[in-house]
Amino acid sequence: QVRLVESGGGLVQAGGSLRLSCAASGSIFNIRSKGWYRQAPGKQRELVATITSGGDTNYADSVKGRFAISADNAKNTVYLQMNSLKSEDTGVYYCNAKKLYFDYWGQGTQVTVSS
Repeated sequence: QVRLVESGGGLVQAGGSLRLSCAASGSIFNIRSKGWYRQAPGKQRELVATITSGGDTNYADSVKGRFAISADNAKNTVYLQMNSLKSEDTGVYYCNAKKLYFDYWGQGTQVTVSS
């Protein structure tokens, strides 16, 4: 199994920044991509950003230009740098890792942006 542990969430004012981290452990071989998803109260979970094992990235339109995903393969860690935060970014952020047939999820970390 793959264990994913997120950290870095918290309360921040609009316009501020946060950096989320996700550390992977366990059977981490053959992970094809990692990503961040978020879920606001009463809404479905949505994709925020992904990064493949080769370093290719993809972003939701709502965060493009403000967020940046990166990975440190030596540390088995993926990051999400969030800048120019808006109240609409508030939600629980989940780390995701994909193998060929399976998805693994972290416990989530709360991000609250006050305006």
